[in-house]
Amino acid sequence: MAIDIGGTKIAGALVHPDGTMTATTRRPTPRGVDAEGVMAAVAEVVADLSESPLWSSAVRCGVGSAGPVDTSRGTVSPVNIGAWRDFPVQERIAAELAARGAELPTVLAGDGVAMTAAEHWLGAARGYANALCMVVSTGVGGGLVLNNQLHPGPTGNAGHIGHISVALDGEPCVCGGRGCVESIASGTAIARWARDQGWTPSAGPGAGGSDGANGAYGPGAARDATAAGVAAAAAQGDPIALAAFDRAGRALAAAIAASATLVETDIAVIGGGVAAAGDTLFGPIRTHLAQYATLSFVQELQVVPATLGTHAGLIGAAAAATMLLPPSASPESSSDPAPTA
Repeated sequence: MAIDIGGTKIAGALVHPDGTMTATTRRPTPRGVDAEGVMAAVAEVVADLSESPLWSSAVRCGVGSAGPVDTSRGTVSPVNIGAWRDFPVQERIAAELAARGAELPTVLAGDGVAMTAAEHWLGAARGYANALCMVVSTGVGGGLVLNNQLHPGPTGNAGHIGHISVALDGEPCVCGGRGCVESIASGTAIARWARDQGWTPSAGPGAGGSDGANGAYGPGAARDATAAGVAAAAAQGDPIALAAFDRAGRALAAAIAASATLVETDIAVIGGGVAAAGDTLFGPIRTHLAQYATLSFVQELQVVPATLGTHAGLIGAAAAATMLLPPSASPESSSDPAPTA
């Protein structure tokens, strides 16, 4: 059983050992409500799942959530869900399951860790024993797989690459640090830097819609004053836009190389809205990586796009549950995600 909690939607599904999903359901994340109002939407998702004839077959539950998370306490304080601060989401979901006859072992994972579990199970990091997976969007998050084990750390925040400092004299970051990757390479930061350098969206044809800091990467995006608009302008050769993505790519390359040097990862997988810019982002990353990943054991490090897209949250919640909960939780299938911890 998988539940994915984000700033715009709360989704659920029953996930089979081969990664296929059934009984998929979702609710919009409530706005203008208190903590219980948000939890009510989660309860509705659980209720929907309980109507499936496969409900009684579920053996474990994974909950992926926007962060910050504290998996040692089972609590979340998502920046995009203001009503939840230190909310005991793991305990509350376990209680909802039990009330409907499913007393399942339940585990909480941050969205970056869930995405990492998903990509390692079925996505671009499949077959790699050591991987760094990243989400580059409004913020920059991530997770680690080491020796085929998901490595969330004591509070579930290991692999949070967005707050590695790559510019010692860089600008302050929202986390309180300085020169963090997120302050340079997030969609928000890319757009802000480009505008500060004098870039303005094109007045050309199209209706570049935006759904947040990253906008929509497609026709008309050049009119969008977000990272999507900057990417579209870069694709058309705008020098400021190109410089903005080069700057972001360099920051990401430095952090990826540092992480790989520290724990010897084989591959870096990048997903999230900004990754939709394609070679506009990946080109600079790979170019600059050659300047930072210079030791023999990291020179072959690959950087590739994530492949699971919008399915990563639910698949990742299920994968995290299999990887993090004890094997005794159920008879193990050979089709289960990578070895359980």
